Amino acid sequence: MTKLSDTQTIILSRAAQNEDRISLPLPDSLRGGAAAKVVNALLAKGFLEEADADMRNGEPVWRETGDGHGVTLVATNAGLAAIGIEPEEANAAPSRALTEEPAPDTSTETKAAPKARTPREGTKQATLIAMLRAPDGATIDEIVAALEWQQHTARGAMSGALKKKLGLTITSEVVDGRGRVYAIRD
Repeated sequence: MTKLSDTQTIILSRAAQNEDRISLPLPDSLRGGAAAKVVNALLAKGFLEEADADMRNGEPVWRETGDGHGVTLVATNAGLAAIGIEPEEANAAPSRALTEEPAPDTSTETKAAPKARTPREGTKQATLIAMLRAPDGATIDEIVAALEWQQHTARGAMSGALKKKLGLTITSEVVDGRGRVYAIRD
């Protein structure tokens, strides 16, 4: 699995939570040259691609091209795979790489409900799910130690990827001697 920084993981996770896979806005703490460096690294790895922004529909803009068009950042299938989400072919976002023509106006079309996503085996997300499905569940400290994540990353993965994207029900309760324990209850 590709080694990503916490910031890169947050950017790709944000994109995974959007049906159109747009990874903007970037985290508030990421500005200027630091933002350009992180984004350029993700572009170089093929985890993000630049696409024409549909500014009429309020799509966020990463940069302007100089001719009045905006460019946004969209996660690729490889980008989702890098954070442990394997998109299903029917749910894969169409390539919106920069072209001469602006993106089509889809504001009047109805969008189908996204299909459920399943994580690849052997990923950190799969490990997190296994820990939460264990009979005793897991605490944030146990998750942080096992996955080498920071606390906010573990919480974000539970609320974003597991609850919102995968539709899993995560419970929490305070257990004497352990603290708050999180678990997936089917």
